[in-house]
Amino acid sequence: MTVRIETEGVARSAAGRDWTAKAAALLPRIIFAGYMILFFTYLFLPLVVMGAATFNTSKFPTVTPWLGTTLDWFSALWSDQAMWRALGLSFLIALAVIAIALPAGTAAALFLTSLQPRARTFLYAFMVSPLLTPGVAIGIATLVLWHQLGVGGGTFLIVLAQASFITSYVMLMVVARLQRFDRVQEEAAAGLGASRFMIFRRILLPYLRPSLLAAAFIAFLQSFENYNTTLFVRGTETPLTVYIATKVRTGLTPAVNALGLILIGVTILAAIAIEIVRRRSAGRPVA
Repeated sequence: MTVRIETEGVARSAAGRDWTAKAAALLPRIIFAGYMILFFTYLFLPLVVMGAATFNTSKFPTVTPWLGTTLDWFSALWSDQAMWRALGLSFLIALAVIAIALPAGTAAALFLTSLQPRARTFLYAFMVSPLLTPGVAIGIATLVLWHQLGVGGGTFLIVLAQASFITSYVMLMVVARLQRFDRVQEEAAAGLGASRFMIFRRILLPYLRPSLLAAAFIAFLQSFENYNTTLFVRGTETPLTVYIATKVRTGLTPAVNALGLILIGVTILAAIAIEIVRRRSAGRPVA
């Protein structure tokens, strides 16, 4: 009888230790899952509230109190010609920034990866320094420099000021891709008599295409949403970010929310398209 009681006690003790071990193993996963839930809630809840406010009849963008469901703010957006002009200007600026930043950033990445490690470290720090510089400082510096040359604020300065730091984003993305490139392909092509231009066009460019598409997308978004730098060099021009900031001071309506909802949808579709292109170029299944 005593032996049986001792055996049951040992079994219960072992079971308790097993449960404690399982709980200790599950605790990090539970904490991580809770953290991710809080993180994505913090990230997406404002977007959900913004989108929901688009369908509220309230003249102020809010979801409380809910006064009724309507689609009138999309009509108000359609009739807001000043907003459409600001949106068109922002699109043109973003495209011009891409036209400058994409080739300049790609050239910088190619040059950077061709250097010796010691020189590469110094030049890398120099090239990424615009990303660490406040946008206000970039805007003021650009305005002061070009004012000395007789050029006032406007679209031209907006493009130059934005391209000065967005080029660094492009460079970083292309460098990350080039670090996985097998240089033996270049050497083999050169050994067969291919010129540097042909090597770039036939080997490097197809290899870099996914990164260039992603870099162009990031450059577009960085330009489109920029406010701090643009504010100082805009002159009399009014891009979308400046227009919305002005509306916040003078009276914001849910028509801006409607525009934001449309832009979010377009961004999601563009991101999906870029991911599909990237997967296909890598030979991976799309779904």
